[in-house]
Amino acid sequence: MTAEAAPEVARPGPRVGLFVTCLVDLMRPSVGFAAVKLLEDAGCMVEVPVQTCCGQPAYNSGDRGTTRALAEQVIENFRGFDYVVAPSGSCAGMIRKHYPELFHDDPNWLPRASDLAARTHELTSFLVDVLKVRHVEARYEGHVTYHDSCSGLRELGVARQPRQLLKTVAGLELVEMQESDVCCGFGGTFAVKYGEISDAIVTKKAENITASEADTLLAGDLGCLMNMAGKLAREGKATKVRHVAEVLAGMTDEAPIAAAAARRSGSA
Repeated sequence: MTAEAAPEVARPGPRVGLFVTCLVDLMRPSVGFAAVKLLEDAGCMVEVPVQTCCGQPAYNSGDRGTTRALAEQVIENFRGFDYVVAPSGSCAGMIRKHYPELFHDDPNWLPRASDLAARTHELTSFLVDVLKVRHVEARYEGHVTYHDSCSGLRELGVARQPRQLLKTVAGLELVEMQESDVCCGFGGTFAVKYGEISDAIVTKKAENITASEADTLLAGDLGCLMNMAGKLAREGKATKVRHVAEVLAGMTDEAPIAAAAARRSGSA
């Protein structure tokens, strides 16, 4: 007589804290919902703790005092999660690369900042490199081109991961624009301080987007997307602009970025 094997108990997935980002929260909440769907579909338990800005605008402006105050709140609010994931290479890069630098001379906060940094990931890189997601159940009809945001590409190495997932979206054809890895001219406070230079950069980016003949532009950072969408709308281009998470999650009911503004101006 043999003892019956105990039934297997399903292991809970990793506990993930979603860092929504300021722009997603205020300007494009659909990106946050898409990120939650992607993470939950991959088996994660997702929570959205109370949060504030990661401190990047203050950091880039040289205001270390304000940056540290904001960073301390983020570090405290995201304690206890297995991972922290952001639908933004910019914010993820700030936490992962610059928080340890920010607290390098503080023996109390440096270990906590370094711990959070090690647990923080950009959304598509987390799905592909950590969770080993190889396929998404989504459909998007059209030719799509992808812009590599500076922080995600240069600080976190995000380039292959979104493309790998996009190639599994039914109906989608990925076409590469020229200089996809060149800045769009946003750069957060850079666009405010150096408006003419920023406009010159995004003008060239818009030319490359149009030359690709793609009907949709995707990227992983909402700031870049808003900058490029605004330029394309002002030039009367019909290119739809979306965050990559919306397409990967199959959540594209929301109007493309800047579409409402373009309709009001009569340029699209």
